Amino acid sequence: MYRHRFTCGTACEPAVPGKIVCVGRNYAAHAAELDNPVPEEPLLFIKPATAAVDIEDPIHLPVGRGDCHFEGELALLIGRQLSGANSADVPAAIAGLGLALDLTLRDLQTELKRAGHPWEKAKGFDGACPVSPFLKLDWLPDWDNLSFSLWLNDALRQRGKTGHMLTPMLDLVAYISGYFTLMPGDLVLTGTPAGVGTLHSGDRLAMQLEEDWLRIQTHVA
Repeated sequence: MYRHRFTCGTACEPAVPGKIVCVGRNYAAHAAELDNPVPEEPLLFIKPATAAVDIEDPIHLPVGRGDCHFEGELALLIGRQLSGANSADVPAAIAGLGLALDLTLRDLQTELKRAGHPWEKAKGFDGACPVSPFLKLDWLPDWDNLSFSLWLNDALRQRGKTGHMLTPMLDLVAYISGYFTLMPGDLVLTGTPAGVGTLHSGDRLAMQLEEDWLRIQTHVA
């Protein structure tokens, strides 16, 4: 069973998420690579807590459900309740900063979109959200100047900068809290940059936050 972890070894309470709130198309280049329109406001969806797994464990792809794409993202661990917040309220409510994969059954998602149906079956399956340990935030980072990268089989595939987000991180969390109360232990995934692609058995992935804040490796079973 997945449990939140801090990189410093400090206990994390609550140790499991209630929900994982995600945003689609928060980078214009990613919307373009999938031939999707850029939304006028954040496009939100939720993964259930059962989607979360430790990113350093082997990734198990669903069988017989078409292509599964990786989408590397910055992840926020919520430490205080937020409801109807403004962006100034958000920093104090973020307990941790980490990395995550928004795994997506792309063929299934395409079918669901064509039919005008929700995406949950393509986004919320068991294991659909591998999550890293979190940096415990006892300082305030420059939220608009963070960068992260993803490599697939040693080839750089994604490089994201928070300054390129269509909705900046703090504004995004405040917006989310206007629709869903965020509770301690919840996760917010903040969108993926361009460069997503299909995963195959045996693939190796590495992710990095800044140059040396956080580095993780995983592989597909």
